[in-house]
Amino acid sequence: MKSSHSYLHLKSDLYTEEQPIPISDPKLFLVNHRLMNSLGLDAMDHNVLTQTFSGNRLPQQFKSVTLAYAGHQFGHFVPLLGDGRAHLITELTDLEGQVWDIQLKGSGQTAYSRNGDGRYALGPAIREFIMSEAMLALGVPTTQSLSVITSSEQVVRQQPQPGAVLTRVAASHIRVGTFQYAAARGDKEMLKQLSDHSIQRHFPELAQRENPYLSLLEEVIKKQVTLIVEWMRVGLIHGVMNTDNTLICGDTIDYGPCAMLGVYDPQTAYSSIDRHGRYAYVNQPLIAQWNMARFAECLLPLIADDEQQAIAMVEPLIADFKDLYEQQWQQMMLHKTGLDLATENNQKLIQDLLLIMEQKRLDYTLTFHQLTESLVSDQQNQIIKQQLGDWLQQWRQHLAIGESHDVQHIYQRMRQANPVVIPRNHHIEAVIQQCLESQSPDAAKGFLKVLQQPYEQQETTHHYQDLPTDGDAYYQTFCGT
Repeated sequence: MKSSHSYLHLKSDLYTEEQPIPISDPKLFLVNHRLMNSLGLDAMDHNVLTQTFSGNRLPQQFKSVTLAYAGHQFGHFVPLLGDGRAHLITELTDLEGQVWDIQLKGSGQTAYSRNGDGRYALGPAIREFIMSEAMLALGVPTTQSLSVITSSEQVVRQQPQPGAVLTRVAASHIRVGTFQYAAARGDKEMLKQLSDHSIQRHFPELAQRENPYLSLLEEVIKKQVTLIVEWMRVGLIHGVMNTDNTLICGDTIDYGPCAMLGVYDPQTAYSSIDRHGRYAYVNQPLIAQWNMARFAECLLPLIADDEQQAIAMVEPLIADFKDLYEQQWQQMMLHKTGLDLATENNQKLIQDLLLIMEQKRLDYTLTFHQLTESLVSDQQNQIIKQQLGDWLQQWRQHLAIGESHDVQHIYQRMRQANPVVIPRNHHIEAVIQQCLESQSPDAAKGFLKVLQQPYEQQETTHHYQDLPTDGDAYYQTFCGT
């Protein structure tokens, strides 16, 4: 186990050295054995694992810090947020040489807790563990969960729940909000040190560029475009795309109010605090572009000494976000529909399909799954024909006329883009409730077994494919803070 802590080389204003607050009666609830193995932790003694990842007793070589950052929360700038219930305890290098942050979430009050209790409830911890594993298997860039450890202490949110500490593994926890914190302080030296650290950590090839900080902006934009396209592909609604929840490495972080799109309605927003739909499904690419504009503002002093010159250099990159996104989104939708070329006819066919799905309130994941299976199943072909009518015949004509591959090739291509199962909202809520009532992880483990192979029909997959009876009409998610 190779442990390090590169954050300690940054200016001390960017972090606070402080220890996790121990929990009572820690018990291992969930563990990610795949991730344990890749981090070289598979030989760790059970008791040592529990004590370490509860935060009760850290190995001597670990150095615990909490990170400072700012952020735009629902469009309003807050100059100081920071890790209010999380401790970054070390960085570990995996078997392939990749460095990972190891962070405890729910590990007690910190210098940035304000009025928070610094704790995490078991329900939201289970949600994050399941969702991060599901997104990884679906092919969505994401942070990962290493373990969930329970406490005998009660945490009161909507209702009392057992407390928990979740161990999150991330390529880094450097956020757009981290840059906003440095920029808001007017500390150019801190900003440069943070930028150089970020380049070294995530984009080392940029260090030799003529203007590495402009290149940093360009690369982070590309990462964000890829991330949002993947969210849109599988129907993830993040729920709280604040700049402090936007990692520059382009991974998904914070699954508190997230949900999955069911009925295809682009305006869908499930988060209880997103009252105006700022972070609705359809708005996610727009918000990502807005967040990148905020990131660009932070980098201006490093990109050029003259502010107007710097603005002129970053504006084209921000403006190009939309075109870059549209290109990748179109390519993604071509894969989902089995089409090859982004011709005007194919683009219209895709838009017509989405319009039918919206008007008929069809389920997003199920419709694309049935469309895929209709290529090889007469039964599925009849089902989807009733849903899509004449559109289906037009689609088949496009495939026959415009595609150079046989049906089996098209089918395999669509299967790779269209999951057979997702972590549907009513199932994740049911699984969490079963875990809380039984005080056992068995329900979560059964769900995870299916979600870890989302493109394959396993023996138990059908248990998690049914649609909610109310179409998620009254479903709400919460931050779980």
